[in-house]
Amino acid sequence: MLKLQLLGKTAVFEGVKELFGAPVYATDLRAGAALIIAGIVAKGVTEIYNLNHIDRGYENIEEKFKKLGAKIERVETQEEMKVC
Repeated sequence: MLKLQLLGKTAVFEGVKELFGAPVYATDLRAGAALIIAGIVAKGVTEIYNLNHIDRGYENIEEKFKKLGAKIERVETQEEMKVC
């Protein structure tokens, strides 16, 4: 259950204990990058669609995450990225 607490001009969120992989769609550049990070820490496989937003802002992003140890691959035929 998500908890929200307002402390002056600051919002403090307490979310779930773990994330689970799911098919998701990137709606803009920053959201796409956040979905990749969430997919990396999630249990299971996350499939990210609508990569054009991510590709406009980040060159070879999957290779950069691979160098950091992420299990990530681009599936060219379906314009998607899988994060394990």
